[in-house]
Amino acid sequence: MIRKHSATLHGHRTSFTLEDEFWSELKAIAQTRQQSVAALIAEIDDGRVAGSNLSSALRLHVLRHLKGASN
Repeated sequence: MIRKHSATLHGHRTSFTLEDEFWSELKAIAQTRQQSVAALIAEIDDGRVAGSNLSSALRLHVLRHLKGASN
């Protein structure tokens, strides 16, 4: 199921939609890195191409993480 989530990034609220599976993996990545989910999302947001979609950037981050873990 796809759900809407929100986070505060650099002092402003933003929302994004993610499937439950991506959200679970994002939380697991943050836990492994010993950082909050909000901090991980802010890091991904800072690194994305200007004008690109935050939801897509989060999905791609999870995908890259999982592909790297399987190598």
